[in-house]
Amino acid sequence: QVQLVESGGGLVQAGGSLRLSCAASGRTFSSYAMAWFRQAPGKEREAVAGIRWSGAYPWYADSVKGRFTISRDNAKNTVNLQMSTLKPEDTAVYYCAIRRPEQSRYEYWGQGTQVTVSS
Repeated sequence: QVQLVESGGGLVQAGGSLRLSCAASGRTFSSYAMAWFRQAPGKEREAVAGIRWSGAYPWYADSVKGRFTISRDNAKNTVNLQMSTLKPEDTAVYYCAIRRPEQSRYEYWGQGTQVTVSS
């Protein structure tokens, strides 16, 4: 079984920055993709950013392009999300997830970390 633990959430003013981290442990795959999702109250979960095992071709939701940066450290089995120029609409619970490259859906999820951006 894979365990994912997110950290780094909190309360920040609009325009500020936060850095989220997600550490994977337990069963390990030879390679896997990692991603961040978020869910705001009353809204559906949305994909925020993702990255391949190699670190190549990171992708971002249009709403966060230019403000968020995803990175990973395979030696430490971690994925990070640097969030800058935060907006109140970024307020949500942020989840990290992983999947094997042959899978289309993310297979394992963390418990989530709350990010609140005040105006």
